Amino acid sequence: MLKEYMTVREVVGPLMVVDGVEGVKYDELVEIELVSGEMRRGKVLEVNGDKAMVQLFESSAGINLPTSRVRFLGKPLMLGVSEDMIGRVFDGMGTPKDKGPRIIPEKRMDINGIPINPVARDYPSEFIQTGISAIDGLNTLVRGQKLPIFSGSGLPHADLAAQIARQARVLGSGEKFAVVFAAMGITFEEAQFFIDDFTRTGSIDRAVLFMNLADDPAIERISTPRMALTCAEYLAYEKDMQVLVIMTDMTNYCEALRETSAARKEVPGRRGYPGYLYTDLSTIYERAGRIKGRKGSITQIPILSMPEDDKTHPIPDLTGYITEGQIILSRELYKRGLEPPIDVLPSLSRLKDKGIGRGKTREDHADTMNQLFAAYATGKEAKELAVILGESALSDTDKAFARFAEQFEARYVSQGYERNRTIEETLNLGWELLRLLPKTELKRIRDEYLEKYLENEDIKGAD
Repeated sequence: MLKEYMTVREVVGPLMVVDGVEGVKYDELVEIELVSGEMRRGKVLEVNGDKAMVQLFESSAGINLPTSRVRFLGKPLMLGVSEDMIGRVFDGMGTPKDKGPRIIPEKRMDINGIPINPVARDYPSEFIQTGISAIDGLNTLVRGQKLPIFSGSGLPHADLAAQIARQARVLGSGEKFAVVFAAMGITFEEAQFFIDDFTRTGSIDRAVLFMNLADDPAIERISTPRMALTCAEYLAYEKDMQVLVIMTDMTNYCEALRETSAARKEVPGRRGYPGYLYTDLSTIYERAGRIKGRKGSITQIPILSMPEDDKTHPIPDLTGYITEGQIILSRELYKRGLEPPIDVLPSLSRLKDKGIGRGKTREDHADTMNQLFAAYATGKEAKELAVILGESALSDTDKAFARFAEQFEARYVSQGYERNRTIEETLNLGWELLRLLPKTELKRIRDEYLEKYLENEDIKGAD
């Protein structure tokens, strides 16, 4: 029999203090029954002697201190999981919101998860094809990796997220692939865009969507990524699926953390964010990976909009420490009409060399990747030089590199949001662009590959 308390002492924003409690534990689920019979939910955030601080999932409006009944349920927040979740849309607390039938769970899992033992982790080493050349060719995504996208306010990260969710797949036959999509603090219009896009393209058939809207309680935002990752862990480690988790926008998640921290009157850290922001983010990001002896894997693409496009802001800064690289969207490229506006030079995938090469993508991938990076950097320098000194001051080689940089941006980077390129098409397009340069300048590619691919006119990229 659950013990009831009618000793609510204080309610401040999303927090409530209950006096005279016994045997209450951190993270325990709480039910609050109002005098009208309405039920609210929360979880224990802190226990100090016989006082418990409860974080409310819904609004605190209407809670009457003397008459509200509080029950501590003795268990953490759980998500009922099943393979039937694929193709469905849920809110940030795991409740279906697509008017479909209620999910009959195969089991219930704690949304906080269990940390993966580092010894049990398997090293990420298998290529995931996103169909986007700037990622596949130059900043390759590897199964089990966490590779964030750093965007800015107003940049089209929603279009890029939808494109990756739609196109991503694991090469090879017989692999079951699923996308778990978690949206936090987005507008109704954005949510409808994602749902419509998934439905229009049929990718909803392999996806699970968790949608937390901007007008939903901020506290729900803190649970949304954990709900999504719990679902992903079930599909990956119990159903042997390759799962890609896309989370947007992590900035909204961190703002919800800051709001809760301020309500608790905690000493703020950098820019008012709680001092434990790094630890909290790591409990989300570190749930990606592969486990030895298990077929399934979880790959993460967190998306965050950098306030004022500042890479040193605490959210992108700490995210960069925990994750394995970053894909950066450029406002300058966006203004020039490139779609997607991925700035490949500052972007980085630290595991890209683990997922490419013979038997994974193609033998020439590493060499062409290095050559394209170097040629693009040289071409951008040549274009900057032309602005200062005039084009007549450039040598023929400089002019060739400048031409290459223009074509590279126009054809390789800017492929549109509907174009899905295979890795073969991406590599062939790279060779086609490298033909714009003198052969003597291709110093990063082995002679055997130059002979095999550069002079082979049958190799043509896709536009």
